Amino acid sequence: MASSFLSVSLLFISLHAADGFMTVSVDRCVFNSTELKDIEFIRSYYYNKMEYARFSSSVGKFVGFTEYGVKNAEDWNKDPSKLSAMRAQKETYCQHNIQIWYDNVLTKSAEPYVRLHSETPPGGGSSSMLVCSVYDFYPQTIIVRWTRDGRPETTGVTSTDELADGDWYYQTHSHLEYTPRSGEKISCVVEHISLSKPLVTDWDPSMPESERNKVAIGASGLILGLTLSLAGFIYYKRKSTGRILVPNH
Repeated sequence: MASSFLSVSLLFISLHAADGFMTVSVDRCVFNSTELKDIEFIRSYYYNKMEYARFSSSVGKFVGFTEYGVKNAEDWNKDPSKLSAMRAQKETYCQHNIQIWYDNVLTKSAEPYVRLHSETPPGGGSSSMLVCSVYDFYPQTIIVRWTRDGRPETTGVTSTDELADGDWYYQTHSHLEYTPRSGEKISCVVEHISLSKPLVTDWDPSMPESERNKVAIGASGLILGLTLSLAGFIYYKRKSTGRILVPNH
C-alpha cells in the first residue's frame, strides 16, 4: 500500500497575554504498514506557528530549531525517563491506533466509475484524442490502460497522477492520442482492488461526442420552435373567431 500519513493533535494549549502568544504541540504517526519498523512517531512543539523543537522516534531524542528550542531540547535529553516515555509512544500510541485505522478505514475500498469522452488533441491535424476519466475510488493505487482491438495500446498515452479529492476519494485521467481506423474497437480498462474483475469501457466511434451534442441541441431547438408556432396559431384562431365584422355602406 502507498505510504500513508495521519496527524493527530494530542495537546493544544493557547495562552493569551497583553501582546498575545500561542503554544501548540502536535503528535504525528507516519507509517506505511502496521509493522513497528514502518512507523515513525513525531512530536512537534510550536510557538506562534513556528516549530522550535521536535522529538522523532527515528532520531531517538529531541532536536531544537531555534535558540529557545535548542535550550529546551538539551534539558529534555538529560531526562532519561522523559526520553523513555517518548520512545515508547511509537508502540503504545502509534502502532495501537494504526491497527485500528487499518481495520476500520484503510482496508476498505470504493469502486471507481468511468467517463470516456473525446477531446480535440493539442496538435490538431488528423489525429483524435480520447480521455478516460476515473472518479471516486479508494484506496489510491489504480491501473488505467488502453486496448485497441483487444491488444494493449501504449503509444500516445499520457496519464495524470492519482489526484486526491480531499474526501478520501481519488480521481485520475488517461489520454490516448491516436489516428482512427475504420471498424476498430478502443477500450479503457481499469483495475482496482475494489473490483472483482477489470472494468472495461468501450468507445463508440459512430458519432463523436461534439456531434451528438449538436444533434441534441438542434432537436431541442426544433421542438421549441414548433411548440411556439403552434401556440401562436391557436391564439390567432381564437382571436379571429371572436372578431365582429361591420359591413360598409
